[in-house]
Amino acid sequence: MEVNLIFKIAAIGIIISVLNTVLMRSGREDQAMLTTLAGVIVVLMMLIPEISELFSTVKSLFNL
Repeated sequence: MEVNLIFKIAAIGIIISVLNTVLMRSGREDQAMLTTLAGVIVVLMMLIPEISELFSTVKSLFNL
């Protein structure tokens, strides 16, 4: 896993938390929840290739 991926995930987390705080204080709880959900989906989409690579490595390691 690259260090750049970790920094990207951390940056997305910081941006989403700031947006969530701003939206919650302005009384837009629904949009804050949707923003958080969108952030989680973006991070999961970034992690899918890494998880696939992990499964491939485990599969080849145990000759499955």
